[in-house]
Amino acid sequence: MEDTKLLFFDEYEQFYIMTGNSKAFKAFCRDAFGQDFSQDGFSDLRQIDRIVRFIPEGENVLILDVGCGNGKMLGYLQEKTNAYIHGFDYSGNAIDSAKKMFQNKAEFRQGNIGEIEYPSEQFDLVVSMDSMYFAPDMEKFVLQIMRWLKKDGVLFVGYQEGDVMPKTDNVRTTVLAKALEKNNIPYEVEDITFETYELLKKKREAALLHQKEFEEEGNKDWFDLLMIQTDCVKDSFELFAQNMARYIFVVRK
Repeated sequence: MEDTKLLFFDEYEQFYIMTGNSKAFKAFCRDAFGQDFSQDGFSDLRQIDRIVRFIPEGENVLILDVGCGNGKMLGYLQEKTNAYIHGFDYSGNAIDSAKKMFQNKAEFRQGNIGEIEYPSEQFDLVVSMDSMYFAPDMEKFVLQIMRWLKKDGVLFVGYQEGDVMPKTDNVRTTVLAKALEKNNIPYEVEDITFETYELLKKKREAALLHQKEFEEEGNKDWFDLLMIQTDCVKDSFELFAQNMARYIFVVRK
């Protein structure tokens, strides 16, 4: 598929240029999420530290991040566990940045979900934080990931409804859950919708805190986008939860 036809491709190419240059955005991420992972979504330290629990001890542990961006989250996981880190993303700018920042026990590739391939039974952990939405065929991609996992490996997914993916009735009606069930793949799930509501409040507060710096850098458009992304927290949680939901899926091979 031609890259420019991919969902948000041009926006993410510009996003990763901005994250590499903007001091305001780095400060915003630290205040909103606890650490700068160049977040466009919801990967705060509380969510990322959930991932660490599923990384086994050992000398040859391999992690794959689906939609790795510029690799900062993988860098954090490597720092915590000394694992080998692998990631792919469709953004060339993101992958260029990742390759420059992380060169030890690391491999980064530019590629698209549904097109890129890895050897069978290679990874102890596959992580997808807000990237499964880009799969052109969710059922097929789930099977592909399960093939990449070693025996006893884990798939960890941060999955949201109400923005890219339409809101459905409950977790079992999500596209991801239906794909797993169609393939007879058991899963565990945690509903973190309220946690996400609180995080979005913090995200909005952090953006407002750094508004002046964004504007002085010439990055007012990115500040305005943060305001749009967090406008929903002006509603009560009850109304928010009617339109948005967020889940953590864990699949054990």
